[in-house]
Amino acid sequence: MADGTELGELLGELAESGRGRVVPMAAHQVRARGERRRRRARTVRASVVAVFACALLGGGIALAGTARVPEPGAATPSPPPSRFVPPAPAPGEEYAGELGYVHDAVAQGDRVRITVRQLRAVAGGTPVPTGVVHTLTLPRTTPVETFRLSGGRPADRELGGLVGRLAGGPRWTFEIDYDDEGRVASLREAG
Repeated sequence: MADGTELGELLGELAESGRGRVVPMAAHQVRARGERRRRRARTVRASVVAVFACALLGGGIALAGTARVPEPGAATPSPPPSRFVPPAPAPGEEYAGELGYVHDAVAQGDRVRITVRQLRAVAGGTPVPTGVVHTLTLPRTTPVETFRLSGGRPADRELGGLVGRLAGGPRWTFEIDYDDEGRVASLREAG
């Protein structure tokens, strides 16, 4: 049995040394797992902070960008671009004409601003609107040939004297004469 005791002692020592090796490995693994968890937590916190900082920075840039560009006011819409091109006289002609309603006349010192709603003459004599509307600012002394505006008799007037009659909506039809430089030479009431 002496051999059995020796064998028992050897097995006991082996078991003891095995336990010594197992316990430190288990503790080492526990420490390593804990360290990995702490690193993951630090990484998550750092990435959350980075995302939050980017969101704040992006929001600040967006707010700063809108502060520099004022929004257009709803009460003052910008007028659509005019498609009007002053007519040019044909070769050998002194003037080119535009047919249109002349209305909304406003005196501005020594000038008069009028709105012209362009018309196109069609067969049968009934003028048809083209959709082009533009304004002209002319000297008060611009000559105007009138007929109906003068009570049914031909008369030569100045634009400044007709502001009150032309201040309303589109009612009076005129032929507007343009010279070769695109300036208005005169207005002639169309019958």
